[in-house]
Amino acid sequence: MMDIETGGYGRTNRPVFDRLEGQQSQHLYVKNQVCKFWLAGQCNRNPCRFLHSHSPNPQPQPKSIPQPQPQQSDDPNANYGNKIKTTWRNPNISASKNVKVSSPMNVKVSSPGVVTSDVNCGHSGQRAQQKLCQYWVTGNCVHGDKCKDLHSWFSGSGLALLTKLERHNKAVTGVALPCGSDKLFSGSKDESVCLWDCNTGQCVGIVKPGGEIGCLISEGPWVFVGLQNAVMAWNIQTQTELLLRGPVGLVKALVVGGDMLFGCAQDGSILAWKFSSESSCPELVATLKGHKLAVLSLVVGAGRLYSGSKDETIRMWDLKTLQCLQTLSGHTNFVTSLICWDCYLLSGSLDSTLKVWAATESGDVQVVYEFKEESGILALSGIEDSQSKHILLVSCKDNTVRLYDLPSFSERGRVFAKREVEAIAVGCGDLFFTGDATGQLSVWKLLGGSSAEEG
Repeated sequence: MMDIETGGYGRTNRPVFDRLEGQQSQHLYVKNQVCKFWLAGQCNRNPCRFLHSHSPNPQPQPKSIPQPQPQQSDDPNANYGNKIKTTWRNPNISASKNVKVSSPMNVKVSSPGVVTSDVNCGHSGQRAQQKLCQYWVTGNCVHGDKCKDLHSWFSGSGLALLTKLERHNKAVTGVALPCGSDKLFSGSKDESVCLWDCNTGQCVGIVKPGGEIGCLISEGPWVFVGLQNAVMAWNIQTQTELLLRGPVGLVKALVVGGDMLFGCAQDGSILAWKFSSESSCPELVATLKGHKLAVLSLVVGAGRLYSGSKDETIRMWDLKTLQCLQTLSGHTNFVTSLICWDCYLLSGSLDSTLKVWAATESGDVQVVYEFKEESGILALSGIEDSQSKHILLVSCKDNTVRLYDLPSFSERGRVFAKREVEAIAVGCGDLFFTGDATGQLSVWKLLGGSSAEEG
């Protein structure tokens, strides 16, 4: 057994990683841009070529993605461990076998391979975003309050940085806070898993699984850690420790669908382990092959497993038969993140694009919308604010995490980091966590509200 400190775990519930997530676009207005000097009360130009208003001239109202009502599933595993309200609807309860899963976006196939949609995801009323002052980050800015760049770890209102947790010395690759537990788990490339006391913010235990951590998730009483050629399964209720062997190379993504754990491998395969009960050892039941290069991302939605790979494709697998149903092409770089939101699959890539996929009347899944980010997409997550509004979190290679309101896709703020944020996780309630490439773990709290101001 591993020698760690623990504080008496209670029984945990279905965690953050299994929450469905959606995504949004990020084109900032170039025309009708808000004057940043006016925002700071310092503009002396009259007339000024930028707007002296928080909103640009009236724009056509963007059409939001409709939100279909949840439908109950007859899948006996649909609610496995799902005992808390989730922000991103459980994909297993998005459709029953009597309801065809299709896009509610009025999808039209205008020609073979070309899909159009009535959805127009724009940014109305956005203000120009400030850049983080790099001199302030290092403590060397001499301009103080007069600096034109931001002296804060976030921009936007309704957000508070509670604390920064520092123990890892390399990139954080996974974070999980199971509901019902008083411990936060974080995994890193420094070959350690840290346990953090949620009451004190102190690191109360360090686990050394014996190699670099590729990913970390939790499900029910289990914490799963992706390792080199293996997955560590640790039951925090019984303190049972298991090592699931079979993957080739570093396991970069894990996901639970129904009663199965899926883990990806560097040879392009996906391994499936099945639970016979919450307390028993998962049994390897299948290996899914098809990708030509390493698999980087996994998500489960509407009876399907989706996998994103370095081969720039997404594969859709049937959860019951474990057969590949369709290969989705279109990205021109690694597919780094996949999430589901209602009837949509969203994919983020290092090609700086986010694609929204939905089923057409023929049953094929095709792109119904896409937009270009300013930099490559690393990770996606989602949370609800105090008014039950859905907020999308998008981590990009420019060391920022953007927060967008859904389904309007209007940007409410940004979180800044010293390096790229490779891990995002959502806790119970209004907490979320970001882990960057320096090893720093930040704890954030939503306060409600979305007007633009710095904090």
